[in-house]
Amino acid sequence: MKTLTIHHRDAETGPVLHVAGDLDYAQAPELRRQVDQLALTPGQCLVLDLSGLEFCDSSGITALLAARQHALAADAGIVLAGVPANLLRVLTLVGLDQVFTLRSDSSSTS
Repeated sequence: MKTLTIHHRDAETGPVLHVAGDLDYAQAPELRRQVDQLALTPGQCLVLDLSGLEFCDSSGITALLAARQHALAADAGIVLAGVPANLLRVLTLVGLDQVFTLRSDSSSTS
Protein backbone atom coordinates (compact mmCIF):
# COMPACT_ATOMS: atom_id res chain seq x y z
CA MET A 1 0.00 0.00 0.00
CA LYS A 2 1.32 3.42 -0.99
CA THR A 3 0.74 6.25 1.46
CA LEU A 4 -1.63 8.91 0.18
CA THR A 5 -0.06 12.34 -0.22
CA ILE A 6 -2.00 15.47 -1.03
CA HIS A 7 -0.26 18.72 -1.94
CA HIS A 8 -2.32 21.90 -2.12
CA ARG A 9 -1.51 24.97 -4.15
CA ASP A 10 -3.55 27.88 -5.37
CA ALA A 11 -3.87 28.64 -9.06
CA GLU A 12 -5.48 31.64 -10.69
CA THR A 13 -8.71 29.71 -11.23
CA GLY A 14 -8.85 28.11 -7.77
CA PRO A 15 -7.24 25.44 -5.60
CA VAL A 16 -5.30 22.52 -7.03
CA LEU A 17 -4.84 19.33 -5.03
CA HIS A 18 -2.19 16.94 -6.30
CA VAL A 19 -3.20 13.50 -5.08
CA ALA A 20 -0.62 10.70 -5.15
CA GLY A 21 -0.38 7.15 -3.80
CA ASP A 22 -3.36 4.95 -2.95
CA LEU A 23 -6.85 6.41 -2.56
CA ASP A 24 -8.46 3.53 -0.71
CA TYR A 25 -10.78 2.80 2.22
CA ALA A 26 -8.12 3.62 4.79
CA GLN A 27 -6.91 6.84 3.16
CA ALA A 28 -9.94 8.31 1.33
CA PRO A 29 -11.14 10.13 4.48
CA GLU A 30 -8.01 12.31 4.31
CA LEU A 31 -8.94 13.56 0.84
CA ARG A 32 -12.47 14.27 2.05
CA ARG A 33 -11.12 16.15 5.06
CA GLN A 34 -8.82 18.31 2.98
CA VAL A 35 -11.50 19.07 0.39
CA ASP A 36 -14.02 19.93 3.12
CA GLN A 37 -11.56 22.49 4.51
CA LEU A 38 -11.33 24.31 1.17
CA ALA A 39 -13.25 27.57 1.13
CA LEU A 40 -14.39 27.63 -2.48
CA THR A 41 -16.11 30.66 -3.95
CA PRO A 42 -18.59 30.84 -6.83
CA GLY A 43 -16.87 30.64 -10.18
CA GLN A 44 -13.70 28.98 -8.90
CA CYS A 45 -12.59 25.60 -10.19
CA LEU A 46 -11.23 22.91 -7.89
CA VAL A 47 -8.68 20.82 -9.76
CA LEU A 48 -7.85 17.36 -8.47
CA ASP A 49 -4.59 16.40 -10.16
CA LEU A 50 -4.62 12.62 -10.04
CA SER A 51 -1.49 12.08 -12.13
CA GLY A 52 0.32 10.56 -9.13
CA LEU A 53 -2.53 8.25 -8.13
CA GLU A 54 -1.51 4.59 -8.19
CA PHE A 55 -4.69 2.94 -6.90
CA CYS A 56 -8.29 3.97 -6.32
CA ASP A 57 -11.02 1.76 -4.88
CA SER A 58 -14.74 2.47 -4.44
CA SER A 59 -14.04 4.51 -1.30
CA GLY A 60 -11.72 6.70 -3.34
CA ILE A 61 -14.38 7.18 -6.00
CA THR A 62 -16.83 8.11 -3.25
CA ALA A 63 -14.32 10.71 -2.00
CA LEU A 64 -14.10 12.13 -5.54
CA LEU A 65 -17.89 12.36 -5.67
CA ALA A 66 -17.90 14.09 -2.27
CA ALA A 67 -15.38 16.61 -3.63
CA ARG A 68 -17.73 17.24 -6.55
CA GLN A 69 -20.62 17.85 -4.15
CA HIS A 70 -18.46 20.25 -2.11
CA ALA A 71 -17.60 22.22 -5.26
CA LEU A 72 -21.19 22.29 -6.51
CA ALA A 73 -22.46 23.45 -3.12
CA ALA A 74 -20.10 26.45 -3.42
CA ASP A 75 -21.23 27.09 -7.02
CA ALA A 76 -17.71 26.17 -8.14
CA GLY A 77 -16.52 23.76 -10.78
CA ILE A 78 -14.38 20.65 -10.45
CA VAL A 79 -11.92 19.04 -12.84
CA LEU A 80 -10.13 15.72 -12.57
CA ALA A 81 -6.77 16.14 -14.28
CA GLY A 82 -4.12 13.59 -15.18
CA VAL A 83 -6.48 10.69 -14.53
CA PRO A 84 -4.52 7.41 -14.74
CA ALA A 85 -5.68 4.99 -17.44
CA ASN A 86 -6.89 2.35 -14.96
CA LEU A 87 -9.07 4.88 -13.09
CA LEU A 88 -10.30 6.43 -16.34
CA ARG A 89 -11.48 2.98 -17.41
CA VAL A 90 -13.46 2.53 -14.19
CA LEU A 91 -14.94 6.03 -14.36
CA THR A 92 -16.01 5.35 -17.94
CA LEU A 93 -17.52 1.96 -17.11
CA VAL A 94 -19.73 3.43 -14.37
CA GLY A 95 -20.62 6.57 -16.32
CA LEU A 96 -18.71 9.04 -14.15
CA ASP A 97 -16.84 10.29 -17.20
CA GLN A 98 -20.17 12.02 -17.95
CA VAL A 99 -20.35 13.51 -14.44
CA PHE A 100 -16.81 14.87 -14.06
CA THR A 101 -14.90 17.18 -16.34
CA LEU A 102 -11.77 15.21 -17.20
CA ARG A 103 -8.45 16.47 -18.52
CA SER A 104 -5.96 14.01 -19.89
CA ASP A 105 -3.00 15.78 -18.33
CA SER A 106 -2.32 18.15 -15.51
CA SER A 107 -0.24 20.63 -17.50
CA SER A 108 -3.10 23.14 -17.63
CA THR A 109 -3.57 23.23 -13.84
CA SER A 110 -0.97 25.89 -13.12
